[in-house]
Amino acid sequence: MPKQTSIETVLVTGGAGYIGAHACKALAAAGYRPVTYDSLVHGHEQAVRWGPLERGDILDRARLDEVIVRHRPAAVLHFAAFAYVGQSVTDPGRYYRNNVAGSLTLLEAARDHGIGRVVFSSSCATYGIPDALPIREDTPQRPINPYGASKLMVERMLADFGAAHGLRSIALRYFNAAGADPDGDIGESHDPETHLIPLALDAASGRRPAVTVLGTDYDTPDGTCIRDYVHVADLADAHVRALQALEAGAPSDACNLGIGRGYSVRQVIDAARRIAGCDVPVTLGDRRPGDPAALVADATKARDVLGWQPCLTGLDEIIRTAWAWHRKGAIRNEFTPGIGAC
Repeated sequence: MPKQTSIETVLVTGGAGYIGAHACKALAAAGYRPVTYDSLVHGHEQAVRWGPLERGDILDRARLDEVIVRHRPAAVLHFAAFAYVGQSVTDPGRYYRNNVAGSLTLLEAARDHGIGRVVFSSSCATYGIPDALPIREDTPQRPINPYGASKLMVERMLADFGAAHGLRSIALRYFNAAGADPDGDIGESHDPETHLIPLALDAASGRRPAVTVLGTDYDTPDGTCIRDYVHVADLADAHVRALQALEAGAPSDACNLGIGRGYSVRQVIDAARRIAGCDVPVTLGDRRPGDPAALVADATKARDVLGWQPCLTGLDEIIRTAWAWHRKGAIRNEFTPGIGAC
């Protein structure tokens, strides 16, 4: 990753969360000063280790103004969002208020304070059910759940702010974030947990009785959903590269982030068994509302535009980093040792 020659402050909304915290570490390694802005509703104060923490909500314009005036960031990395697909279906208002109205508040603050560069944490959920795989950036965006719709709306706002105010942005549409920091400094810690790999590792270590397979009747080879798992450290690297591209004068753009290969739920569970060396008890459940059968990325554009090349692309090596973090005991809201293992 290219190094910065001078320290530049970057406001990182949601920097206490899973991907945001990894991005802060990558920013610091590249010579930036990340300032985390996080409500800590889902983030973790203990994960903010590479720059100052400013607690606040993206809906709170007065607090945003205060933080921006104090730190004078040159750019924003915007991760702050609610991100539970199922919850977005049952409580869409919560998602439109936080993800859309909150992002609008942030963009207006950026505009008024002269911040002209934004890297946005978007999602493959904006595509909905694709017509063909792998998914390219020109694939029609037809989200099938409010979470995906909220991300697409922010992409639209970024484009409109670009046209009206000269804001330049890069939206990174990533697929399934997975794994943990290879150095063991940070990792995945959600409450409630809905991601497959930590759920499978919970079942392997006895923290939960079983992992539930949500749907076995999809039109896929083994009947379970297929996803493109991209390592969180590779995602963090892409955000730094996107920021540097904007610094170099790149126009607004959008890029997929994935490894270009999909794995089914059953394949992930089998890999978790291999890595943990334990049984992973399974129960079968109904489909989760809003889940497409398969999502696999074509990330050629990210390689061409950002010079991004994922390094940790094997399913086993991705899960191996997650298992190391899991065994360290730093999961959920508790960053404490002592997890049991088989």
